[in-house]
Amino acid sequence: QVQLVESGGGLVQAGGSLRLSCTAPRNIFSISAMGWYRQAPGKQRELVAGITSGGSTNYADSVKGRFTISRDNAKNTVYLQMNSLKTEDTAVYYCTALWVGVPYKWGQGTQVTVSS
Repeated sequence: QVQLVESGGGLVQAGGSLRLSCTAPRNIFSISAMGWYRQAPGKQRELVAGITSGGSTNYADSVKGRFTISRDNAKNTVYLQMNSLKTEDTAVYYCTALWVGVPYKWGQGTQVTVSS
């Protein structure tokens, strides 16, 4: 049963931008920090960015200054704005709901492919 629904992935050239969206049920979104993870082929899943229910954010060093995470509490939606994309950003991106920093709900994933 998928409860986190992602959208916005796709194919983009290096240097381009994409925005990912993730909508969650209100009973999950209202109490949870939200985050985006990614997994590239042959690599472990890694945290890209997170945002608390109060709006505090954190980012992986590899995306600082390029990616921005935000949340719209009225729409139960979290966003990941990705700018200046690099080929190494190619991965499946997963939305997650976190409790005390631990993911407890996952989306189905959305593919982001950055071509050179």
